Amino acid sequence: MISSLRRFFESHIAAAAPADPEHGLRLATAALLVEVVRIDRDTQEAEREAVRRAVHEKFGLAAGEADALMALAEAEIAQANDYYQFTSLINRRFSQPQKERMIELMWQVAYADAELSAHELHLMRKVAGLLHVPDSAYIAAKMRARAQAAPDAPNAPDAP
Repeated sequence: MISSLRRFFESHIAAAAPADPEHGLRLATAALLVEVVRIDRDTQEAEREAVRRAVHEKFGLAAGEADALMALAEAEIAQANDYYQFTSLINRRFSQPQKERMIELMWQVAYADAELSAHELHLMRKVAGLLHVPDSAYIAAKMRARAQAAPDAPNAPDAP
């Protein structure tokens, strides 16, 4: 299994590095954002739009470039056995504040459809752990994303 993960990483993520060192990082970031959309198997257009906004904000890509990156990320995440190939690259290249911002962007995608599924909650906790985001930063990112999604809602904690 480890050899298959290594081959996947080398052929998909690391292979992009020589031509454009940022491509692999963009792809890894977009793959995690796309996974928030696909994890609950009930894809809403609001979630896809949240991914587009996040990709645009994070990398300054034009709409067509963002859509192409999202399509590639969807293919990559569908073939992935786990999240390590994505999070390991992010861990090497992002600063701690950038990783925390990544978690906030993922929360924004999760809140885009006004519902948090148990699958989304599990994914968020798992990725935050893999990115070594402390609980305090994880919760702060969640609160900021929730406030942005529903600015008039009270700040009561979520049930799950």
